[in-house]
This record gives sequence, C-alpha cells and structure tokens, in this order.
Amino acid sequence: MEKATETAFENAKRFILNREKARQGIGTLSEKTTHAILKYTYAPDPAFHEIPVEGFIADICTGKEIVEIQSAGFHTLKNKLDKFLPLMPVTIVHPVPHVKWLSWIDPQTGEATARRRSPKTGGPMEIFRQLVYIMPYLTHPNLHLCVTMLDLEEYRLLDGWSRDKKRGSHRYDRIPLAISGEVWIDRPEDYMQFIPYPLPEPFTLKEFQKAAGISPRTAQNALTVLRRLGLIVQTGKSGNAFLYEVAESMSANAGS
Repeated sequence: MEKATETAFENAKRFILNREKARQGIGTLSEKTTHAILKYTYAPDPAFHEIPVEGFIADICTGKEIVEIQSAGFHTLKNKLDKFLPLMPVTIVHPVPHVKWLSWIDPQTGEATARRRSPKTGGPMEIFRQLVYIMPYLTHPNLHLCVTMLDLEEYRLLDGWSRDKKRGSHRYDRIPLAISGEVWIDRPEDYMQFIPYPLPEPFTLKEFQKAAGISPRTAQNALTVLRRLGLIVQTGKSGNAFLYEVAESMSANAGS
C-alpha cells in the first residue's frame, strides 16, 4: 500500500463531505466519516471497496493486497486475518487523533457549539492498546500496519449523566482535517522505533511510560507487545516493579 498523499486525502474529504451534505448532515452515513474518507484516500477507485473475500468483506481489496481501516476493536479482526493473511499482504490502517477540535451537539435542537481545541494530543503509540488483541499475528510476513495521525474535529452529543451532560456522553462523529503523519510497521524490527531513548538499562514500566509520554495503560500494553516480539526482555525486579532491557540482538543492531 502506498503512503497517503495530501491530494488524495483532500479529494476524498471533499467527496465524502459533499456526499454527507447531500444526505443532510454529518453522521448520516452507514459508516463513520473518518473511515469513509480514509477508504477513499488509500483507494480512490470505489471498485476496490467492500470486496467479498473468503466469506468476509474487505474494506479495500485490489486483488494484490487488502487494506482494513480499523480505529478500534482489533479483536474483531482475528477471523478476517485468519482468512486474509494466507492469500495476500494485509495492511491495517489505524487512525489516531493527533490534534483534536471538539464541538458539542444539543441532541434536542441539533445545534453545535463553537469548536475548542483539546489540550490532549495523540501519538502513534496509541496503537499498542489494540495490538495486544492480535499479538499472534504480528510476526506474519503478510501483515503490515500504518498508524495514520489525523488532525480532526470531533462532535459529541450532550447526553451524558453529569450536570453539564458531558461525562458519559456519546461521540457522534469525527471529521478529519488533515493527515499529520504516518508511521509504518512492516516487520517486527520496526517496533524498535517505539522504544523511547534515552532509557536507563534496566528500566521499569514507570520509566518507560515517562520517557514515552504515554498513559500507564498504553505503556503496559506496549511492553507486553514488545516482550512478545522478543525486542525487550524482563530481567528481574526492583521492589514491586519489574525490570526490562532491550534484547541483546536488538541492542547490537542499534549500535551497528
């Protein structure tokens, strides 16, 4: 699969948003807007969309490769991967919000507030929260991953349980504004790019989390995947904290 171009993304965004406008507003598609725009970005020809393969529907299939666009729920891909990977290369595109602008929608009137930029920014390591569900497939030579970093607008309904209706609210839709970058994983060694440096040797989960600037859950998932791939090893404990080191073979490759 080729990298996304700005032209392909802008053309896809224009096409999908115009189509949604004709259907009277965002969130009216049977598939969410981000998914639809990325599908047309990576495969502008709709003849390659929604193709039956071995009893499943592939988001994109050219006959030479399959592309699945998956923002969450990687556990639902297992049966597809069992069927798709023996046939041809499969790329999982995982969109991650980088810069996010948030608007709130009154579910009664449909009115939206002015957008405000979220103070949080996302990074490519968010994919580890999903990779833990497909670890047995990560070393398959036909599996490739693309983390697509998006600047986007997010619309949420004011239907939560708190007084301001925001806590427990539901996401209505996300509208991508731009692709801010892509991170590709084509082989197990490519996961080394996610190990932050400098790190002490050995290091703890907390030290890894701090160096990477990620949440404890994401850090734990990352270490679980990296251990499964043999890129890091658990070497002991310091108090109640496990100690980890980069595998010797990986350290040697990094130094050469």
